[in-house]
Amino acid sequence: MDSISRATVPAAVTSKQPGGIPKTTRYAIVGNGWRASVFLRMAYLMPERFEVVGVVTRRAEAGAELERDWGVSTYRTLDDLLVAERPDFVVLSVPWPVTPELTRQLVSAGIPTLAETPPAPDLEGLRSLWQDVGESGLVQVAEQYALMPLHAARLEVVRAGLIGRPSSVHVSSTHLYHVVSMIRLFLGVTFEPATVLSQTFQSKLVDPITPTGWTHDTEAKPAETILSTIDFGEAGMGIYDFTDNQWWNPLRPDHLTVRGSEGEIHDEQVVRMLDPITPAVSRIERASTGIGMNYEGLDLTHLTLDGRVVFRNPYEGARLGDDDIAVATLLDRMGTWIQDDGPPPYPLADACQDHLIGMAIKESSETGQPVTTSQEPWASDV
Repeated sequence: MDSISRATVPAAVTSKQPGGIPKTTRYAIVGNGWRASVFLRMAYLMPERFEVVGVVTRRAEAGAELERDWGVSTYRTLDDLLVAERPDFVVLSVPWPVTPELTRQLVSAGIPTLAETPPAPDLEGLRSLWQDVGESGLVQVAEQYALMPLHAARLEVVRAGLIGRPSSVHVSSTHLYHVVSMIRLFLGVTFEPATVLSQTFQSKLVDPITPTGWTHDTEAKPAETILSTIDFGEAGMGIYDFTDNQWWNPLRPDHLTVRGSEGEIHDEQVVRMLDPITPAVSRIERASTGIGMNYEGLDLTHLTLDGRVVFRNPYEGARLGDDDIAVATLLDRMGTWIQDDGPPPYPLADACQDHLIGMAIKESSETGQPVTTSQEPWASDV
C-alpha cells in the first residue's frame, strides 16, 4: 500500500464539545494505505479525543515514513504491536483477503476490532469468519456512510416520523455493501430475506477526475451503470443505482430518496403533510462558519429543517469534511461501546448481511436473473 503523509493537514485544534470532552480513545492501526491515513488524521487533529498508539506495517521503509511524518510508533507484525501496547481497539485497514485472518488473531487475543468493509471477500469467507468470531461480540465494522452529516440528518427526519413509515429507498451514490447498509438503516430492515434483480446498462460519459487526479480528457467513454431492485417484502424495497467511478465523477452527483407513507425525502428536500389539507415542502439547510464576513474559519456547524436542528457537528473547530466527521463518529462510538456506555457502532452481523446482498446485486447483474439471499448463520445467531 502507498505510504501516507500529514503534509497537508492543518495544525491540531481542540474541537468544541457541549457537555465536556470524553475520555481519550486509544487505538492502533494495521495498514498504511490511503484509508488508514484517515484514522491517523483524526488523532492528529483531535489529540484530546483520539490517540494512535501504534501502526503495523510490514515494510520498514513505510514504517520509517510514518514515524517521521506522524510521530507514531510502528511495528512490523501484529504480535509485535500487542506485546508493546494494549489499545482500546485495533483498526484493520488492509486488503480484503487479509482482514479475516487478522480479525481472528485479534479476537483470539481478546482485542476489540474495527474492520474495514467488507469483513471477508466472499460468502464462504463470511460464513467461516462468523463461525470463528461471531459469538465473541468483539468485532465491529467501519461502515461510516450513514454517519455523514446529511445522511445522519435524513435518518433523524425519518426516525422522527415526519414522512411516516418508510417504504422505499433509492440510492445513487457509492457502491454495493455501502448502499445496502443505508437502505437497510432507512427502512429499519434487519436480516429479512431479500430478492435482488439487476440490470446493466452502457452509456458514454466524460470522466474528468479519478483517484489519481484530473484527467483533462473531454472525450466521453463507455461507462457501466448497474440498476437493481432489492425487495425485502413487507419491510420495503431499495433501488441501487451506481455508475462507474461515481465516487469521483462530479457529473454523476449523489442522490438519495426515501419515500414514506406520509411524505418523502429527496436529496435535501422534504415533502410532508402539515395537516390533513396542507402539503408542505421544506429543505434540510446546512450551516457553516467561514462564509462571507464570518472569520471563524470554514467549518460545518449544524443542519436544520424548518428551524429544528437535525444534525449538529460534534467536532466543530476541527475543520473536518463530511467523511472525516463520519469516521470520527465511528471512532467515538467504538470508544463508548468498549466502555459499556453506548451501543455497538456497526456489528459484524450487519456488515455480513450488507455484503451478502451486495454480492447478490453483482450476481444478478452478471446473470440477468433474480437472486434471493439465504438465511445465514449471523442472521439466526443474533
